[in-house]
Parts: sequence; C-alpha cells; structure tokens
Amino acid sequence: MLEARHLRVLRAVAATGSYSAAARELGCTQPAVSQQMRSLEQAAGTPLLVRTGRETRLTEAGEVLARHGAAVLASLTAAEEEVAAIAGLRAGRVRLVSFPSGSSALVPAAVAALRADHPGTRVSLVEAEPPRSVELLRAGDCDIALAFRYPAAGAAGASEWDDLVVRPLLTDRLVGLVPEGHRFASVPEVGIAELAGEPWIAGCPRCRRHLEVVCEAAGFTPRIDFATDDYPAVVGLVGAGLGVAVLPELAVASVRPRGARTVRVAPAVTREVVALTLPDLARVPAVAGTLDRLASAAADAPGAVAAPAGG
Repeated sequence: MLEARHLRVLRAVAATGSYSAAARELGCTQPAVSQQMRSLEQAAGTPLLVRTGRETRLTEAGEVLARHGAAVLASLTAAEEEVAAIAGLRAGRVRLVSFPSGSSALVPAAVAALRADHPGTRVSLVEAEPPRSVELLRAGDCDIALAFRYPAAGAAGASEWDDLVVRPLLTDRLVGLVPEGHRFASVPEVGIAELAGEPWIAGCPRCRRHLEVVCEAAGFTPRIDFATDDYPAVVGLVGAGLGVAVLPELAVASVRPRGARTVRVAPAVTREVVALTLPDLARVPAVAGTLDRLASAAADAPGAVAAPAGG
C-alpha cells in the first residue's frame, strides 16, 4: 500500500539526490530513509530509483509516482489544515512564496495583521519570481504564491492560472527611472519611444521580456547593457548614469533611488499582481485569512490601484 510518508521520502530523495541528504532534510536517519524506500518499491512492485556511483535518480515509474505524489501531498496538507482548524487544535500554518517587491510592499503588513488577529498562525516566506513561484505552488511546496503578469502576455497569459484560485490584489504601474542629470529627469512624463537610443537596465526575466515587447510596439529594440533580478542594483546602475529603466512602483517604493529620478511613461504600462492558491487550499481558514489580509495590504500599497473588492 502506498502511504503519504513514503511519498514524502521519495520526493526528498528525488530533490536532494541521495539518501543521506534526504535524511537531513526530513530530520531522520539514513537507514530510516532506506527502509521507507524499500517499502515503497515493494508496494509499487517496480524499482523507483537508480543509483549510479554517488548519484541517485528516479526511474520512469519513480518520476510518475513523484509527479502524482505532489498533488496527493498538497491535498493531504489541505485536509490536515482544515481539520485542525475545525477541531481548534491550532490556528494554522501558511507557506508563502512572493516576488521581491511583493515581499517588501505587501507581505509585512499582511502578516502583521494576521498575527495580531491569530497569534498562533505561523507564516513562512521564501522568494521566487513567477513562473517559478507558481511551479512551487502546483508542486505542493507552498500554500500561497504572490505573482504578476503583464497584459502583453495575451491569451497565453490569460490562461496560465486557469487551474488555480486567483485573488486579484492590485494593478501596479510601471515608471521610468533616469539619472538625475538626464534630459528627462525633470519632465512629468516621457514617451517610451523617446528612450529608444538609451542604454537600458532590465529586471527579472519576465520583466525583461515585457520591456522588449513594449519597446518593440513603440518601434525599437532596447539595447540592454545590464540585466539583474535585484531591484536595488537596477536603481544603483541608473543612479550611476549607466542607463535608464522601467520599474514597477512597488519596487521603487522599497528602494531609496539615490542619484535617480522617476518619471511617468506613456503609453501607461501596468502589471497585474495577484495571490494564487490551489482550490483545496482556498478553503483552509489560515490560507483564506492570509488572502484577505494581502488584499487589505494591497489597498494601501504606494502608487498601486487596488483590485475590486471580492475579486
């Protein structure tokens, strides 16, 4: 018989590549991991792992079981959390994944409000940009993923979250960032096409692709001299006079833009910021409460347009 504890061990071995590393991650002994894997392979009736030297990898059957096991464990976690909340054993646990500017602009207020109302609720946070954050959610490695998408993604972007519960949070405007001595530093607004000849500093891969789409729609291909996922680094490069950038206002609000000035860009460029969860997890009280408080924090976010209530 396949058991959840066996599936957790299989996922740990697959993720870490060895029994000893899996044992450290799970907080048990290597012999215990070996025993669990033997039991799982006996229940499955076929080998699930192949060991070549120091490397351990999944067989085809192991890959199938690990893939389905992620969904099983996510559903089991949802069941455990909901039952515990109903029974009054504890307030709950929420594993949150967020992109960096969401971590600084939305998460602190939301978690503080949740903790004030439910001191027993435990919230953990790790950072990841979409689509990686969404992959973590689907794999059962988090309960809520803060993510964003751009309108320019079109039909593909509109359907990428169809299997998830989507809680719209806000529309985040993008602003231009230029050095203090730049010719556009003191103007209220600049057309994106007017920046065609400038060197550019680009952000995360998804933001970078969107920048290219917006610039190409304006008739030019941006010359990207620097690319970094670190928003303070983007601001620092602009402040040093090394180029221009377009950043979300959430990101600018979390960084002191020394040596750089913000300016509105035309046409207006925005991104949709949302909180995502799985349908089963949306019914867990601690997860639902966190979603509500993220929406409240979004309503107070600097420069953002909050999503309609109940969205």
